Amino acid sequence: MKPCPKCGESLQDHYYYHKCGWDERKGNKADGTQNENPVKADNLPQKGTNTTSMKQIVSSSEKIGTIGSPSSTSELSLDILATAVDKRLVGELAYFEFVQDGKPHYALGQITEVELRNTWLEGPTMKSLARQRGTVNPISGLQDTHSAKMTLSAVFSDHGNIFKQSGLGTVPATGTSIYLANDDTINKLLEMYQQEIFYLGHVYGSAPKLPLWFKHFDSGKNGAGEAYHLGIFGKTGSGKSVLAKMILLGYARHPEMSIFIFDPQGEFALGLQEDKKPSHMGEVFCQPILKSLGRNVEVYDLQKIKLDRWELFTELLLEFGFFFELGVKATDYQRILAESVEEFLRNNKAYKLENLDENALVGVLTYIKTNIRRLYSGQAGVERVQEFVDEILTNLKTATPDNVPPAKEKWLKTAQFFIAHEGSKSPMGIVKSALMLKNNGKRPAIIIDLSKKPIDIRQSVWDEKIKPLLIDRFLDALGQEAELSYQGKTGLNTLVVLDEAHRLAPAGKSKNERIERIKMNLVDAIRTTRKYGLGWMFISQTLSSIDNDIIQQLSIYFFGFGLSMGTEFQKLRELVGGQKESLNLYQRFRHPQSSFDASTKEYSFMTIGPVSPLSFSGTPLFLSAFNSVEDFIKNNALDKRNNEKNGD
Repeated sequence: MKPCPKCGESLQDHYYYHKCGWDERKGNKADGTQNENPVKADNLPQKGTNTTSMKQIVSSSEKIGTIGSPSSTSELSLDILATAVDKRLVGELAYFEFVQDGKPHYALGQITEVELRNTWLEGPTMKSLARQRGTVNPISGLQDTHSAKMTLSAVFSDHGNIFKQSGLGTVPATGTSIYLANDDTINKLLEMYQQEIFYLGHVYGSAPKLPLWFKHFDSGKNGAGEAYHLGIFGKTGSGKSVLAKMILLGYARHPEMSIFIFDPQGEFALGLQEDKKPSHMGEVFCQPILKSLGRNVEVYDLQKIKLDRWELFTELLLEFGFFFELGVKATDYQRILAESVEEFLRNNKAYKLENLDENALVGVLTYIKTNIRRLYSGQAGVERVQEFVDEILTNLKTATPDNVPPAKEKWLKTAQFFIAHEGSKSPMGIVKSALMLKNNGKRPAIIIDLSKKPIDIRQSVWDEKIKPLLIDRFLDALGQEAELSYQGKTGLNTLVVLDEAHRLAPAGKSKNERIERIKMNLVDAIRTTRKYGLGWMFISQTLSSIDNDIIQQLSIYFFGFGLSMGTEFQKLRELVGGQKESLNLYQRFRHPQSSFDASTKEYSFMTIGPVSPLSFSGTPLFLSAFNSVEDFIKNNALDKRNNEKNGD
């Protein structure tokens, strides 16, 4: 035992510090002499850490098999012990101990496949006998051998009870013992990084929790040093929205990081107006948990957004039926006239978007009356519109508050979205608020709630025309601020979330010019904004229907149930790199709705990329997400954070 140089008691249970006040981190060795390389405090185990050694954990772990032949540095063949053949092994996280370069190493991976062989029964004679009798004694059962495939995901080297990342540079000898990993095993190997770990659920098909980390995009403590892009894909009902909410809470732990969410269906804004505890996993992105993390969330719907583009103004005029009131019946003619009016307003400095009163309406009506011949080739159409306009101009002079001409009513209804009022901000103002680092070193989380449409606009028009225009305006503002920030040599440290990404960045060329423009802006952004500290998260029901340039630029992927057929599975195979065993395991995911009741629902995901300290080799990991709010809060100590902030 290593004695404390100050009081003489054992240091074994205290690592680098001791209750008497002596601390090796200050540069002293156990014998009291100067330490040439003092250990940094950030890399030390915290007080209360389990002091059980890795050797002790190995000796108490359950042995399930040994390394067999053939094996390689990427995939191992396992010979399963007779005592473990009746266990559910597929998906289990297993590990083994080996020596490499003179140091103890520990390699972890998931079991992706189990195979049964009985060579005595594989000949045609025995097969025929088995077909007639059912079993062939004493061969059936007794001569069975079980083997498994294990895909390695992480290797750690032991540097005096401090574990560092390593790699498998050789294949350990056959007969090397394989053990089931548990929480103690993982916690010991990741002891130095416990403050960074975040849990979304358990290892798929196993009991241990799968450690993940969601680092902010700046340098320094808990920082990745750069931004990266994420994608969450899965069929409707696969749990991707709930997973996204849990991931966002992982990022919300970093107060210096901004989160900017485009919420087309109100999925993320739901419940944020109320201060009540979540009753199910769909409500975990809520005020009580966000408050426990010290995060301020601002929600903006159309009533709180001061619109600031002529294109949006004329599009809303068009959809409210303003041009129909002028006698322009054909939809194509209405759109052409709207574009002409937009050009007129944009080029006339007398009119401002924030002050489109009755005088501006009269100016537009006069312009239409004068230039309507450009729209209609026939005299009948020209005269009809001019008569409608003259009638409206006359009615405007005699109108009362109780008798407003329909054209004026629709004009003013549109203009109200462009007038500043208390609590409203322009898209650029909202973006600046999201990206600005406050005096307390914090940035807010911003949600753009686009689920509430104006009453007089059809849902299809809102989804296909107005929403894209609004999102395009915010994307433009984000791009401008990102460039200014980069020129000022400050990182944005911001994650932008796009739900229903396949609507905004569809695969192939879109017939909708605005959607195509948005897609090109997104493709450009995902290629360039990483250096600005601006990362993107795309959430989509499909893989094949989203632009391939975006898919290829993602660093971290989560794949839920529903991508196992047709073009979806082909795309998935390309991203996984053709790892057959991993794809087979993914195809075993069952639909969450097939469960007997809500408590037994299983939301399974395959993840690729540097999202876990157990996945630095690049192989896929599999997890089953929490389906209990209590488990999610408890395992991530979100309730303790709240108590600590309140001084409890």
